[in-house]
Amino acid sequence: MNRLRLALLIFASFIISIDFNIVYVALPDIGGELGFTAQSLQWVVSAYAVGLGGLLLLGGRAVDRLGARRMFVLGLAIFGLASLAGGLAAAPGVLVAARVVQGMGGALLFPATLALINNTFPAGPARNRALSLWGVAGSTGAVVGPMAGGVVTNYLGWEWIFFVNVPLTLAAGFAALRVLSPDSVSRTWRGFDLPGATVATAGSTLLVFGLASGPDAGWGSARGAGAIVAGAVLLGAFVLIERRSRDPLAPPRLFGVRSLVTAVALIFVLMGAINTLHYLFYLDVQEVLGYSALGAGLAFLPMSVMSIVGAAKLLPVLLSRLGMRGALFTGVLGAGLSMAVVAAGMSVDGSYWRLLPGIVFLGLFAGMVYPMLFLAGGADVAPGEQGVASALVSTAQQIGGAVGLAALVAVANAGLDVHAGPVPAADLVAGLRTAGWVAAVVTVAGAFVTLLYRSGEKASAGGEKRAPEPTAAELSVGPLP
Repeated sequence: MNRLRLALLIFASFIISIDFNIVYVALPDIGGELGFTAQSLQWVVSAYAVGLGGLLLLGGRAVDRLGARRMFVLGLAIFGLASLAGGLAAAPGVLVAARVVQGMGGALLFPATLALINNTFPAGPARNRALSLWGVAGSTGAVVGPMAGGVVTNYLGWEWIFFVNVPLTLAAGFAALRVLSPDSVSRTWRGFDLPGATVATAGSTLLVFGLASGPDAGWGSARGAGAIVAGAVLLGAFVLIERRSRDPLAPPRLFGVRSLVTAVALIFVLMGAINTLHYLFYLDVQEVLGYSALGAGLAFLPMSVMSIVGAAKLLPVLLSRLGMRGALFTGVLGAGLSMAVVAAGMSVDGSYWRLLPGIVFLGLFAGMVYPMLFLAGGADVAPGEQGVASALVSTAQQIGGAVGLAALVAVANAGLDVHAGPVPAADLVAGLRTAGWVAAVVTVAGAFVTLLYRSGEKASAGGEKRAPEPTAAELSVGPLP
């Protein structure tokens, strides 16, 4: 029975991973058919990240309080219904709303999957193997997603990148009711920090909305600067709420753990740059180089494969030789320099082969850094708070990705009239290249933030021992961005 349970949980991880990666290749088709502008198209990606990142902490708490099996099934149901709505969308606003709800489903499904693995398999080799297979499923989704998106978009239409989730989630939901053990916890909402979750989600959404709307509405407008200021105020209010809450989503003492704060800052910066490079790459190969959706999906395959190599092969070697701080510095610096190579390869008369070296090395270094940031984040956190520490890093990953994408798309579109019809190729490439260079500079600067990383300086309150740092052998597989 445990094998069936593990197969189901691996399948759920695959669904989450493939959905995140399948959408990029369909963006030009979605934008053309639904009427997104060059500035607003990013919301197809960012809306999912905001819904997931904004509610991830609350989702983790719901799993603890209401039961992992209940939240697993509920998350699948929300995810499937939102996918159906996304495929049926006939207007930009409807699709964006569906993507937000998809993210909300993912915010329940992701922590429920991890909790079920931890509760099903005892600590030791059995759990390590289960978590490794879970990581492989995420990696496989990152590889299959772009190719599947290309095939589906090319032959069935962009709608089917959402429709395919419906039978997958339906099958997983029915299987969960049969193979997962009923929850032992009672139904209670006591202790939920609903005000904190609401304010955090609203604040992050307004911040991304302001960055995305500024180029269209004007940076001094209510939709631009007004939304950014309101978002910043709400995020500040979230910190105050957490300080006064009896049962906060994010215990304030964790923000005194230097290794965790460094990991949160790094993944916020890094995922914004990586998400942007994905976005820019697909626009360049389809809108400038003229690749079909299928061709673009295949063109991304080398980066996905090298991400697996980075996590499985390069990470253990560098970690054992350089330690956590040295490996982080090398990985983030390598990712930034790789982004610069991608940006330099973009030109109107260029080719895919000029982009290939950059995306190969970006995949290698990003694949290495991503799992390492989760390890770094939990290095000095007590075992009883590893879940919330991982949720903080995951939240920074999603919100950072959305904020970074909004900011760098604004850079790419600066000076362009995004409402005047198709943008000339020369102007489009110039904007994409500029955004790529900015992403590279920001990431290289982020490499020096890794020098602030210290481990073993401060553990969580309560006198608990910090979690032991994994060995290189235990890091042979990790999930991908």
